Amino acid sequence: MTIQLSDRINQLGESETLAMSRISRELKAQGHNVINLSVGEPDFFTPDNIKEAAKKAIDENYSFYPPVNGYLELREAICQKLKRDNNLHYTPDQIIASTGAKHSIMNAILCLINPGDEVVIPTPYWVSYSHMVSYAQGKHVYVEAGIENDYKITPQQLENAITPNTKLFMFSSPCNPSGSVYSREELKKLAEVFERHPHVFILSDEIYELINFDKNHESIAQFPAIKDRVILINGVSKGFAMTGWRLGYMAAHPQIAAAANKLQGQFTSATSSIAQKAAQAAMETPPEATRFMLEKFRERRDLMLELLKGVPGFKTNVPRGAFYLFPDVSSYFGKSDGKTTIQSAGDLSMYILNKVFVALVPGEAFGSPNCIRLSYATSNDLLVEAVERIKTALAELR
Repeated sequence: MTIQLSDRINQLGESETLAMSRISRELKAQGHNVINLSVGEPDFFTPDNIKEAAKKAIDENYSFYPPVNGYLELREAICQKLKRDNNLHYTPDQIIASTGAKHSIMNAILCLINPGDEVVIPTPYWVSYSHMVSYAQGKHVYVEAGIENDYKITPQQLENAITPNTKLFMFSSPCNPSGSVYSREELKKLAEVFERHPHVFILSDEIYELINFDKNHESIAQFPAIKDRVILINGVSKGFAMTGWRLGYMAAHPQIAAAANKLQGQFTSATSSIAQKAAQAAMETPPEATRFMLEKFRERRDLMLELLKGVPGFKTNVPRGAFYLFPDVSSYFGKSDGKTTIQSAGDLSMYILNKVFVALVPGEAFGSPNCIRLSYATSNDLLVEAVERIKTALAELR
């Protein structure tokens, strides 16, 4: 039987990070000792006060359909968090709770983008941005931010990329995959460009807000002249170790929030009632309560930077947030172990996986084909072992 699937789904690629995790699981099932550095997931447990809030919600029978945009108490808690931590004023009608920040991003894109609308995306970018824009039939406009500029674009690059057809700019800070963080001054200069182009909306993915090593998080929504055009995306997955709870949120102009509410009402309705009550507890938790996670990630970052100094040909920046390293590995292109010739970061990632069973993600997935992404969201012992394995595999390439 031949099943004719839609062009829409046939043109949609599989998430490369999820694909590497899937391949890793398959190799583990075959008995191989795989170290998975491809997954973007904290290895901590959800804090106890948040778990208790979820248990209480079950006992209090929060088992009925919630409002599509989320319980009012959750949306109020998000507004209070944004005021407390970011000095941003939002009202509950500007908040939409969704099934993860990924869902929130997709809501925003589908509510804004018409076929042919241009979306400016700095590279490297999170893997799903490009696929989401393609799904909405938008046109990507990539702006390369190289390692020499800490993987951050300049105001002039942004200015050059904007045309009358530009509808949206989307980026993350702290950034997945590079770990780069835009300072307040850098964001201010970008905001000044957007002031000159009032037809452009800005999607600011701030899911790694609480994993910022150097200073307090800065949001581009802080600049009054462009705030109404900023769609702020955040959630509980990374900062509160709640990836499986699937709760993200959007803070946006009331018209955009209302559009997302309408869209979500037809696609998924509200996200889990229990996850919402857990997320409310997370929003009410001061950032200091999860500081231990940040410090552990900082320790691992420093360890990985030191370890990678011993890997010939890997060139990396010093990430200021998130839990990734994104080294340039192009010095290995053209090399071979006699059986496999490395022509790309994808080749190198698969070579390392098949040779020494360490899972990485090739930079092609992030719009940076000279790089690979390593997640250090795992134990120090596994990180040391992973880098030793990588060095062993690379030593065979000539």
